[in-house]
Amino acid sequence: MSGPALVEYAQLWRADPGAWSRAGAAWRGLVGPVRQRADGLAARLTALRTGWSGGAAAAAQGRIGALRGELTEVLPALVEVDQVLAEFAVRLGTAKARLAAAVAHADAGGLLVDRVGAVRPDPDRPRPAAPVGAEVAQVAAELRDALALADGADREAAARLGELATAAVTGWVSVPPGRRPAPGAGPAEVSRWWAGLTPAERRWLVGHEPARVGGLDGVPVAARDQANRLLLAERRAGLAAARAALLRPLPPGLPELARLARLARVEAALRGLDALTERLAAPGAPRAYLLGLDPTGDGRAVVALGNPDRATAVLTYVPGMTADLADAPGELGRAARVLDRCAALGPGEETAAVLWLDYDAPDFLPEAARAGQAEDAGPALHRFQEGLRASHEGPPARQTVLGHSYGSLVVGTAARDHGLSADALVFVGSPGTGVDHARELRMPPGQVWASTAPDDVIRLARPPDELARRAVLAGTPLGPVAAVLDRRDPELWFGRDPSDPGFGGRRFPSGRYGHAGYWEPGNPALDGMARIVLGR
Repeated sequence: MSGPALVEYAQLWRADPGAWSRAGAAWRGLVGPVRQRADGLAARLTALRTGWSGGAAAAAQGRIGALRGELTEVLPALVEVDQVLAEFAVRLGTAKARLAAAVAHADAGGLLVDRVGAVRPDPDRPRPAAPVGAEVAQVAAELRDALALADGADREAAARLGELATAAVTGWVSVPPGRRPAPGAGPAEVSRWWAGLTPAERRWLVGHEPARVGGLDGVPVAARDQANRLLLAERRAGLAAARAALLRPLPPGLPELARLARLARVEAALRGLDALTERLAAPGAPRAYLLGLDPTGDGRAVVALGNPDRATAVLTYVPGMTADLADAPGELGRAARVLDRCAALGPGEETAAVLWLDYDAPDFLPEAARAGQAEDAGPALHRFQEGLRASHEGPPARQTVLGHSYGSLVVGTAARDHGLSADALVFVGSPGTGVDHARELRMPPGQVWASTAPDDVIRLARPPDELARRAVLAGTPLGPVAAVLDRRDPELWFGRDPSDPGFGGRRFPSGRYGHAGYWEPGNPALDGMARIVLGR
């Protein structure tokens, strides 16, 4: 990072964002060894209490307890260093992309950018006699914009690291906060409460009440990530204990098939959690932020790629039927593909994508045939989107919420019943959104989008009475005729097809990739989703 002077053209051109990201990951990698050391001290403390008493024993126990406390206090700081360096790397990469675009603009216009960033006509390339002053000024402004972004990122990161360094020297002092937000407080109120806390109070909450901080909409993404990462080992230990219990002899009254089903579910959740943990530990961009994790039941997870609080465009992706903790890594991969496409289309923009799997998705078709689980998810999705608005830094980001399959019903019912803090809604492979017209979703005109692949089996999800009628007609001579006549029927199981022109939304194309192929690299639907996220 630089000193007091502004970041210069040559500095930015040579900068390596990946090096800063890797440095952050190295700091985060210390969390495991520090935690092991703290746990080792806790074990020794327990041993001392059982075999040693008296004044010397009390003094030793106090000293060991204090050492363990100091190690525990530093854990969130190690994660925060990683966050600071990862975010610096992202903004540096964005600044370099803008710099490259400005240089390309200059080259296309017959201009030359020298080693110090000065712009002038290229003497080796003939130009028409028309004045070039305006074009020179435009390129110079683009260069200044890139350098200003890099300089601002540099100064902010240096200041945040300076605060952490000072705290490390003076001691990681944390104090419990004097108050908590009222039960049921909205994300905006939570955001104001958090902003009113001192750094010491915030550190105390992250370290001592990580479950509260990690799941509280309106708390900044960075703090939620710190808190939830501190809970990872505990969450995995719980799943491992459940697996061990199911491997023991059968408890009375538990049928063998039920035991095997539970065991399979727990083992799948363990594999999903381990794969998710591996992604959380991966160096390089985009950094993952853990915003929620619940391994009970089928398991739930909320994970962001990139920091939604810093991005100018944010996607929230809601998956559909059968999605659970075991599927979270794969579903996160879908969000990553949209984000990669956004980076290709807008390399100078900061974007983030969130996997929102914080609801009980249906496991089987009989469950998916009912709207109850989508309706139950509505309040949580509403709060989450409100929380993204409340914790965002700077000008509001463009927020897009995308639902796939049953997830589109979750998004639709949440928008219909509670409203969604979003600038655009996207439905892909939808069985219906719970409404018959886009205006019922409480969105601005023109900001409801949908795509259904020509070979998506979801097109067969007709209303119950329609399916019954077809079943009756199938065994009669009228069956083939009815099938031809009904081919363009826009009514689906949960309302009008959102990709039908009569729904009132906007359509974007998809190739023949089936129900799960909207994220395939060659599918135009992937490009369409990215363009909507970017507002193009």
